[in-house]
Amino acid sequence: MDWLMPDWPAPPNVRAACSTRDGGVSTAVYASLNLGDHVGDDAQLVARNRAIFERAIGARPVYLKQVHGTAGVVELDGNTEDGIEADGCWTTQRGVACTIMVADCLPVLFATKDGAKVGAAHAGWRGLAGGIVEATVRAMGAPPASLLAWLGPAIGPDAFEVGDDVKTAFGQCDANAAKHFKPLRTGKWLCDLPALARMRLAALGVECIHGNDGSREWCTVSNPSRFFSHRRDRASGRFAAAVWRA
Repeated sequence: MDWLMPDWPAPPNVRAACSTRDGGVSTAVYASLNLGDHVGDDAQLVARNRAIFERAIGARPVYLKQVHGTAGVVELDGNTEDGIEADGCWTTQRGVACTIMVADCLPVLFATKDGAKVGAAHAGWRGLAGGIVEATVRAMGAPPASLLAWLGPAIGPDAFEVGDDVKTAFGQCDANAAKHFKPLRTGKWLCDLPALARMRLAALGVECIHGNDGSREWCTVSNPSRFFSHRRDRASGRFAAAVWRA
C-alpha cells in the first residue's frame, strides 16, 4: 500500500501511519480506500475498507465524529465506540489508535517522548484558529516540551484560498500569523495551514515538530492520485492518520 509512515523520533512502542487512496475496495470518486462513512459511499464498502485499515496497522482505530470545533477532546480506551463527537483525542491504552479522518484539513499526531501517551487533533482552519491543538495538548496533560508532533497531508499553501475572515481569525490569536497569508486579490488570500500549525505548536513549547512542511508533495489538492480532497472534488472520500501504543 502507498501509505505514509511518519518519520519522527518516536519511541519504539509508538506506531503511526497515514493512509492514502490506495489499497481499498471503494469505486468512483471514493476509489479506493475511503474510510469516511458520512460522505455518501456504500456502507458495506466503507466497512471493508476500515477492516483493511485495522488489519494493516494492527490496532483498533477509533473514528470520531469530527465537527470542526475546539471543545471536544476525549480520552480513548478499549471501550470507546466510533462516532463520539470530538476533534481531538488521546490515550494511554495499548492497541487503541487515535485516528483523524481528513480530505484537506490537517491531521496532527502527538506522542510523549517516553511513549506513555499518544494523541491526535483534527486541525481544519476553524479548529486550528480556535485552539484545537492547544486543547489536545492540555488534555494529554504532558509538558509541551515532552511531546513529539507530526503533521500529515493537507491542503497546501498554493491551493488554500481563503477570505479576510480566516486571516482575521488567526490574527486575533497571534499577530505573527499574517506572514503565513499571501495576498491573491482583493479580500482573498493564500493560507499556509501547516505553517500556522507549526507556529501554534512552537508557541505552546512543542519543540519536536515533523512532517508536513508546506511542500507540494504534502498537498492533498495537488496530488489527486494519492489523496482525497474535498476542496478539489467536492464529493470525496476520506483518508486517515493514526497513532497508537503497541
